[in-house]
Amino acid sequence: MAFFIVSAKVNYSQVQNDEASLLSFKSGVISDPNNSLENWNSSKLQVCNWSGIGCNVNKTRVLSLDLSGLSLRGTISPAISKLSYLTVLDLSKNFFEGHIPAEIGSLFHLKELSLSTNLIKGTIPSELGFLGDLVYLDLGSNRLSGEIPKSLLCNDTSSLEYIDLSNNSISGEIRMNNQCQLRQLRFLLLWSNQLVGQVPQALQNSSKLEWLDLESNALSGNLPSETVQRMPQLQFLFLSYNNFSSHNGNTNLYTFFSFLINSSNLQELELAGNSLGGEIPSIIGDLPTSLVQIHLENNLISGSIPPDISRLFNLTLLNLSGNFINGSIPRELFQMKRLERLYLSNNALSGDIPSAFGDIPHLGLLDLSKNQLSGSIPDSFANLTQVRSLLLYENQLSGNIPPSLGKCINLEILDLSHNRISGVIPNEVAGLSSLKLYLNLSLNNLHGPIPLELSKMDMVLAIDISSNNLSGTIPPQIGSCIALEYLNLSNNALESSLPESIGKLPYLKGLDVSSNNLSGQIPESLQESSTLKEMNFSFNNFSGIVLNEGALSGLSFDSFMGNPHLCGSIKGMRSCPKKRTYGVIILPALISSVFIILILCIFRYRVVLKLNLRRKLATSRCPEMEEEEHEGNEHMHPKISYQQLIEATGGFSNACLIGSGQFGNVY
Repeated sequence: MAFFIVSAKVNYSQVQNDEASLLSFKSGVISDPNNSLENWNSSKLQVCNWSGIGCNVNKTRVLSLDLSGLSLRGTISPAISKLSYLTVLDLSKNFFEGHIPAEIGSLFHLKELSLSTNLIKGTIPSELGFLGDLVYLDLGSNRLSGEIPKSLLCNDTSSLEYIDLSNNSISGEIRMNNQCQLRQLRFLLLWSNQLVGQVPQALQNSSKLEWLDLESNALSGNLPSETVQRMPQLQFLFLSYNNFSSHNGNTNLYTFFSFLINSSNLQELELAGNSLGGEIPSIIGDLPTSLVQIHLENNLISGSIPPDISRLFNLTLLNLSGNFINGSIPRELFQMKRLERLYLSNNALSGDIPSAFGDIPHLGLLDLSKNQLSGSIPDSFANLTQVRSLLLYENQLSGNIPPSLGKCINLEILDLSHNRISGVIPNEVAGLSSLKLYLNLSLNNLHGPIPLELSKMDMVLAIDISSNNLSGTIPPQIGSCIALEYLNLSNNALESSLPESIGKLPYLKGLDVSSNNLSGQIPESLQESSTLKEMNFSFNNFSGIVLNEGALSGLSFDSFMGNPHLCGSIKGMRSCPKKRTYGVIILPALISSVFIILILCIFRYRVVLKLNLRRKLATSRCPEMEEEEHEGNEHMHPKISYQQLIEATGGFSNACLIGSGQFGNVY
């Protein structure tokens, strides 16, 4: 009984120690947006019931601490090393900063350590190399720097099976001498760092290696042929974007491929971006049929595509783009019925596009761009019902766009630009409502109107049909392409006005209608757009006033040049004539009208006045007027001299005065 009480006290003391370590760790957490550690309170719950905590069966010791993906922010407290029985420590996918505590190296029972996807900086503590039971180490996607500790890679007692130091800023060489033996290692991921030097031959001792990823570093030397030959379990070999060369002065790829023949489990081979020289050897067809992906793009590979490659019948991806490969596309290539993505772009391939492409049922991406291919686009492309991206730009293709392309109902990208294609845009192609990214038919010899069916592309982000011979008007229905962000109709023969509906496209960022025959005013909807940033209206026949306001305020005169009838406040544009208001125009007219009416009234008044005057003079005291009245009856409008007026009015006598006004006296 006494022993039981003592044992219980010891166990309680151990739990208390673990609890204190966890609370000390929590004190380093400065942000817990999800309140994930809210129940870490010793007064309410026993430590083994806290979130993320795992204990042994007797709940006497903490064995695991898993706080992955909780958006915690802070630093990792060295107090965590007091959890002496800890086997799993996972703090990945958070925002921890600071350094990796070297004290973690004292957790001798630790089997899994994951601190990946945080903001941790500094060097990797060499103490981690002495964790003899450690099987899984993931420090990837942080801000670590310095060299890889030699103790981590050269520990004969190491149990490490998984090492991920990728996506950091680790530099230096991979320090492994011939005595280093990571015999249990299955995964080594060092991609996206700043490593230099050659691949160490000591990796030959890691014969269980399944995944070797050294991509995106600055490693050099010949491709590690002999090293990978000793890795019979290898499934994924990623050596892309380094400075590797092929054998015999960068002319021989045969040696490397021959050493891979016995890697019977190989699934993916990536050698892209290394400036590798030489030709693709026919022995490539002898590689394991388990291969599903081969990346040889962006190298210096020359020669033709060997027909033997067709023996790799399980390939789903083949990328040979960005090389100097010439010749025609071999017909044997179409025997690989499982191909889903084929990249042959940016080479020197010539000849026609084989119609047999239509026999690859699962092809989802075909990129033949930037070659010297000629002839017409095969009608058999209509059989590619799974194709999503069809890229044939920058070739020498001619003929018409086959309407059968409209049967590619899953097509999201269609780029036929920079060719010699003629004819009209088929309604079937313009009506491809599946297009989501872009349609590019620019720099061809297309003619005719813009099809109304283009309005069915309500998910497409960009349309470029510039530099053709398209004519007619821009259909206002194009405003139905509500997802459109970029529209280029420049360098055609389009006429009439620019539809108001274009300015109402809710996501439109760029519009180019330059070098056409468009006329009328620039729609106000374009100026009122909240998304438009780039516009070009140059070399048209637009007219009217352009104000330096709204979306137009960020444009320079270059966007309007070549429109002589435009004026406005854009810098460099001619000023508009002063605008007359309605008041300025109407008021003078009104005054003139009133003045004319007044003159007419005065004239009429004077005529009537003369008649009345003659009547009054008949009975007047002025005897001279009687004679004048008598003459007036004989002639209604006699010519009267000034002398006669003096005599008639008695020398303008007041006796003959009838009245006076602002125009003078009346006698």
